[in-house]
Amino acid sequence: MRGRVGERGTTNDGVSGLPLSLTLPRKGGGNPSADASLTNSKELPSVVVAKDHNAILLHAIDEAAVRAGLSIGLPLANARAICPELTVYDADPAADLKTLNDIADWCDRFTPLVALDPPYGLFLDITGCAHLFGGERALLQIVLNALSRRGFAVSAAISGTSIAARTVTRHASGQVIADGAEAQAVGPLPVSALGADPAVTTGLRRAGLKTIGDVASRAPHEISARFGSAFTTLLGYALGQGDAPISPRKPLPDYIVEKRFPEPIATDTVIALTLSSLAKMLVAAMDKQGKGARQLEASFFRTDGAVRTIMVETGRPVTRPEMIDRLFRERLDALNDPLDPGFGFDLIRLAAGRTEIVVQQQRDLDTSVHDNDEVSALIDRIAARIGGKRVVVHLPLESHIPERAALALPAQHHLAAASAAAWPDRVAGEPPLRPLRLFERPEPIKVPFASVPDGPPHQFTWRRALHAVARVEGPERIAMEWWKQDGAALTRDYFRVEDTEGQRFWIFRDGLYESELRDEEGKPVPANWYVHGLFA
Repeated sequence: MRGRVGERGTTNDGVSGLPLSLTLPRKGGGNPSADASLTNSKELPSVVVAKDHNAILLHAIDEAAVRAGLSIGLPLANARAICPELTVYDADPAADLKTLNDIADWCDRFTPLVALDPPYGLFLDITGCAHLFGGERALLQIVLNALSRRGFAVSAAISGTSIAARTVTRHASGQVIADGAEAQAVGPLPVSALGADPAVTTGLRRAGLKTIGDVASRAPHEISARFGSAFTTLLGYALGQGDAPISPRKPLPDYIVEKRFPEPIATDTVIALTLSSLAKMLVAAMDKQGKGARQLEASFFRTDGAVRTIMVETGRPVTRPEMIDRLFRERLDALNDPLDPGFGFDLIRLAAGRTEIVVQQQRDLDTSVHDNDEVSALIDRIAARIGGKRVVVHLPLESHIPERAALALPAQHHLAAASAAAWPDRVAGEPPLRPLRLFERPEPIKVPFASVPDGPPHQFTWRRALHAVARVEGPERIAMEWWKQDGAALTRDYFRVEDTEGQRFWIFRDGLYESELRDEEGKPVPANWYVHGLFA
């Protein structure tokens, strides 16, 4: 984000910057929220411009630009005439969104319920969290001071509803509105603070309704008839008459444990010891309800605001802290980008994003249970190091199409199904009919000539090497699924071929000679040949 970014729809009272609507519900009820407006500070007037209907308009401005008489929506040419020393930056919505998400990651230290409030806002639901930081007002000052130190001008408030908080922050900062006092707090504010459609705001002013209190004094049906039910609903939320639900960026974990440090930590030893102690706390909390973790997430909050998150998944519910510790060690050792502590971490959090009830099994006499546990633990360790999608099992599918007869799925989630899967029995004393592994895509081969109409080739070229056919079995004719392919797919004739060097191939001719292979004039054309797999 370049320069100072102002909030769209600023009022005549001043400029508001990148809004962060932080929903901070207060302890004991309600759904208070805080809305923060952020801007970067500059000495000279600075603006951000964007093209709108082929016109370059001011998209955001700083306080110096406001003092110079500029306003959002003003054409750039007019702004330069008013203020020749103007510093201009191009709008970068992607960078703004990234900055907003980075700040949202930082806000996770206060509450796991952080939601985006487009285009520039954040809502933080702080129900039951404020007392951990010394109360609502103390929490509000922590947010204000921390973001101000990072070069932002912040406006924030706490209220019983998110819309009321967002409305207040457009004209005041640092307010904590008591439950039931939302209407009194927003009443004196201009109608533009609601953030409604500009046409609605203009219509209200022309009707002589300049403040939110003026609008609230009129009967709801009058407002709805003139400005629509959506605006009436927005007004009710701002007055504390209900609230719009927020949608957190991340699902709320089942269990969370964390450790805060009075002095930042940066050494690998202390970080590892902290993760181990958090794993014990997490397991103890889950054990009270007979649950184990299937998805674990460790978050490392740096003092400069950066947040690094590492996640691991398990095939079976994990109930031992040493297993959690080992999985994260494997994951940390395999990181391409090492965990950079910078100036240190002041908060480390461990969360169980998904848990399951642990089913107790007889383990003393049943050796299969021990074997399954060991295999599952091995898969978890490998997946933590190289990624869960790279460790797969295959399940059979009822399809006669070779490439669709098996489905590759993550082993962590489908190990039990793979163990119980029923594959076609192999005929005793006979070689396999199909290769164990097929190519991801059949590879083309050059066949100079073959026995027509359905005979095998006498030689073929694959990967620039010529192979002379010594033995052949087939054909195995496989028709495509015409009810799915609209008749476009061709019939295949598969052959098991052995060359003079002893290599064995599974090749096929794509299409039946004469009946399926014809040109636009109806004349027969040569078939294409492919190798689909290799026999061991």
